[in-house]
Order: sequence, then structure tokens, then C-alpha cells
Amino acid sequence: MIRCVESTSPLARLADPSDVAAAALFLAPHDSSLVNGSELSVDGDAAQI
Repeated sequence: MIRCVESTSPLARLADPSDVAAAALFLAPHDSSLVNGSELSVDGDAAQI
């Protein structure tokens, strides 16, 4: 089942916890303080299908 889902993903893999953690760490520092009201999708581009 997992391979079937992976094969339909544009990146041909599922996200793992480190992918979500990287997005959270991007938003955490002061450098991203001007980023607000945005939707950050961590879905491997699956929303584009």
C-alpha cells in the first residue's frame, strides 16, 4: 500500500517527521518574522495533483 501511494506522489516518497520538523524550524527563528498569514504545505507537492 505504501509503495502505491509513493508511486503517485510527485516526489515518489512519503514525508517523514524530519520533513515536518524542517518546516517548523524554518518558521521558528526571527529571520522568518515577516512570514505570516501563509499556508506552508509539507506534502511533497501532492496538493498540485
